[in-house]
Amino acid sequence: MSRIGANSGVGFATAKVIACASEVFHVIMASRSLEKAKSAMSEIEAAGTKGLLSTVQLDVTDERSIEQAVALVNQKFGRLDVLVNNAAAGSIDPDVKTRFQLCMDTNVIGPAVVSAAFRPLLLKSQKPYSIYVSSGLGSMAKASDPTSITYRSSTNGEAYRASKAALNMIALQESIGFSSTALKVFVVCPGFVRSNLRGQSEEARSGWGKAGDPQVSGETILSVIQGERDADAGQFVHRDGVYPW
Repeated sequence: MSRIGANSGVGFATAKVIACASEVFHVIMASRSLEKAKSAMSEIEAAGTKGLLSTVQLDVTDERSIEQAVALVNQKFGRLDVLVNNAAAGSIDPDVKTRFQLCMDTNVIGPAVVSAAFRPLLLKSQKPYSIYVSSGLGSMAKASDPTSITYRSSTNGEAYRASKAALNMIALQESIGFSSTALKVFVVCPGFVRSNLRGQSEEARSGWGKAGDPQVSGETILSVIQGERDADAGQFVHRDGVYPW
């Protein structure tokens, strides 16, 4: 089983892409381990950035941690323009309760609580974005299509898929519930990219040699927060278009 945050994979790549894109951006990198977040921030800064970076300790399964992160952002900035719910966990544990508990706690309940906690700060922004990093594996339409490559799950892979389908519903309900505000909600599929989500070995990280560069995922999210995908707000987007729910 694995968990990921802003210090690796899609989260790290997204922070780097955004921080390098413009001096107007200030990226707050959240991670369960503040030490790992600071190390990742230093790595990005060493490569050269235009915008600013800072860190915050945040464990999406710990309400006290969430409350402290919200308080810190409120104290330092008074608002939040973009919230990216990227924290994720994957498990193929042979025990069904174990794998479902981890995936649901981290991929569903965590983002729901984080979004609710940060939403007052988002609504103080003139152009707020709420972004949920999901997966095409969570598409019910694709999962029920025998011609889709995601039709069949890997062994014990149903917990992760179910958690992403549930996350999609949370995002959809937020989009509908706050449609009278300026808040734009997106579900983003990052694609099959290098990540620690599948495990720590090089074989797992590289998706057995098939995974792409997570920078592409970061560029997709950047296009969202720059307003280039506003016409797709409230939908399940990926680099090349929109997925069916």
